[in-house]
Amino acid sequence: MTNPLVPEWHVRACATACAGCRKPFADGEKVLTRLLAAEGGWGYLREDRCAECAKKTPVDGPGVLSAWRAAYVAPERKVEPVAHETAEGLFRDLLSADDPAKRPVVFILAVLLERRKILVEKSVSEEEGTGGKIRVYAHRKTGEAFWLRDPGLKEGDLPAIQAEVESLLGIARPAAAGNAAVESGGAGDGEKKEAGK
Repeated sequence: MTNPLVPEWHVRACATACAGCRKPFADGEKVLTRLLAAEGGWGYLREDRCAECAKKTPVDGPGVLSAWRAAYVAPERKVEPVAHETAEGLFRDLLSADDPAKRPVVFILAVLLERRKILVEKSVSEEEGTGGKIRVYAHRKTGEAFWLRDPGLKEGDLPAIQAEVESLLGIARPAAAGNAAVESGGAGDGEKKEAGK
């Protein structure tokens, strides 16, 4: 059973200094990022380490949900604001709303953003105690990490969720299109691929 006190998804930006030696990161420096299960199983923690400290840090084992290496992006670099009507803007709005009923829509948007090379999936792991899957995505430009509970969608669930995504993005669906993907806003092949996993 899902813990009601743990949000359905999280987002964490990269730390500005190493979790091991506390040395501040330089812009463009390669860092090791790990997502760890918090003590007592109540949520997840992000940990970022410099290349030197990463040599002494295991990337798998108990409590490690995911690990990857990426370049640090200094916070001085401003990220352009994202309009609500874009897929990424809607994804971020729904994440901050933290509504479990929107979990399928958030998941489909994540798949769409992965297809558009805005997000990259870093890992898939089984959530302890529930048997469900946790998917970890990283934003290619900002380095933010998102982890989402996989809603376990079936092929028959996709048309209604795709229609909801298109409606939220303000995309009119042509009557003749049926279940066809809408490149400007639907997750299309990415949805079907994900559902068939």
